[in-house]
Amino acid sequence: MSRRQITIAIAAIVVVLAGIGVWLWLTAGRESTDDAQIDARVTQIAPRVGGTIARVAVNDNERVDAGAVLIELDPRDYQVAVDKAKAELADAEANALAARSTVPIAATTATSGVTTARGGIAQAQAAVAAAEKEVEAARARVVSAQARVREAETNAAKAARDVERLRGLLAKDEIAQQQFDSAVAAAEAAKAAADSARSQVVEAEAGIRVAESRLIQARAGEQQARAELESAQTGPEQVTATKARASAAAARVQQARANLAQAELNLQYTTVKAPAAGVVSKKGVNVGQVVQPGQPLLALVQIDEVWVTANFKETQLKNMRPGQRAKVDVDALGGREFNGTVDSIAGATGARFSLLPPENATGNFVKVVQRVPVKIVLDGAQDPDHLLRPGMSVVPTVFTK
Repeated sequence: MSRRQITIAIAAIVVVLAGIGVWLWLTAGRESTDDAQIDARVTQIAPRVGGTIARVAVNDNERVDAGAVLIELDPRDYQVAVDKAKAELADAEANALAARSTVPIAATTATSGVTTARGGIAQAQAAVAAAEKEVEAARARVVSAQARVREAETNAAKAARDVERLRGLLAKDEIAQQQFDSAVAAAEAAKAAADSARSQVVEAEAGIRVAESRLIQARAGEQQARAELESAQTGPEQVTATKARASAAAARVQQARANLAQAELNLQYTTVKAPAAGVVSKKGVNVGQVVQPGQPLLALVQIDEVWVTANFKETQLKNMRPGQRAKVDVDALGGREFNGTVDSIAGATGARFSLLPPENATGNFVKVVQRVPVKIVLDGAQDPDHLLRPGMSVVPTVFTK
């Protein structure tokens, strides 16, 4: 080999080594992977109430704004439920008003009842005392009448003896006829006085019976007044019971209001609206279809906010930290680059979140390099036309230095 050929070979080796060095210098502090894709929030739209679909307001792949009507269910059954709940609320409010109005009435009645009952006892006790005095007076009149009877009977007996004695003297013409007639008249008057005294005793004894009857009635009235007082003294318990019934009526009003609010919510739920702006996907419902609460009807892809989920090898995470700069090449856009930032690193490898996580404790262990999901958020205003869609393949590169 000539000197010139050796020189050319050495120069070529130097160029290659220099190129390798430049490539190593340029790629130092960078981690890249092709196991990455665009992600976004995908919301499964489902009704909160069941019913028959009356209208489908969107089509597949149609872009909708937040709050836009997606699906309408037949609202008639739920309108009937609202009307019924309103009627029940009106009935509960009327009952509560009536129950509240009885509370002051019951309190006033209880207070006045106790006062009236105590006044009745006082009157009854006064009547008993008056009846007892009347009985005592009647007994005294009986004693007095009996004394007058004895006195009248004594006078009548004396007058009768005087008549008999004078009768013998009259027969002998020892006394005048007028004196005898006076004695006879006096005897008859004494007898009449005795009869009158006896009738007064009978009248006085009848007065005792009347007075004792009034005493019995007065005592019965006192017992009744005491019973009425005992009944009136239960007024606080009756007021408490009335207040409890009023509270229960108020609770039923609250329950009826809650039922009405739930019925109105169910009526509102018959209109299914978009919770956020996005693109309608996987629409699988038609007019007339009967759906159940929680049944998926369509999916809403929120393409206004997308990010990259990159599955880096665990050996690439040594120097990777949140906040580091990244660039993303999108395959579908011919390798167009987007700038981004590492947002976070998953708490476990992707295998741990799989349906059947690996079990390495069986003894048949084969070491496999695991991949850890890394979330990369894109800088704003790079995709005004929303060309990035979830699932697109990308190649992110993270600058670790």
